[in-house]
Amino acid sequence: MSDLKARLETDLSAAMKARDELRTRTLRMALTAVKNEEVAGKKARELSDDDVVKVLAREAKKRREAATAFADAGRAEQAQAERDENGVLDAYLPAQLADAELTALVADAIAETGAAGPRGIGQVMKVVNPKVAGRAEGGRVAAEVKRQLTA
Repeated sequence: MSDLKARLETDLSAAMKARDELRTRTLRMALTAVKNEEVAGKKARELSDDDVVKVLAREAKKRREAATAFADAGRAEQAQAERDENGVLDAYLPAQLADAELTALVADAIAETGAAGPRGIGQVMKVVNPKVAGRAEGGRVAAEVKRQLTA
């Protein structure tokens, strides 16, 4: 079992004992998503810490999108609940890259690949994605790559 999955299970037990409804609900949801990912596909498998981080990042993104949708619909209470759940998930994710760090990583990747113009976006993304794994959302990375290649 991955260390991160074990930590999630330990923290879930502690949250249940402390009667912390928010953490209990969020960690149950996260562990369910991890277990679903383990049995997805043709053969069940054990997820590595990197795989667990990807699942948690996907769940955090769902919470951010739901919070925005609820806020836009004038449902502030549900939006806040989604933001609270996202806050719990963020504690298990690697720290997000600052804009300056992302800009530097993209610039290095462009220099490494020699890409130029919009046609080089795919090449640069292949080099940048493994370096930012879990530390920056794909859309944010793609926007930075496009900005630098079209500037």
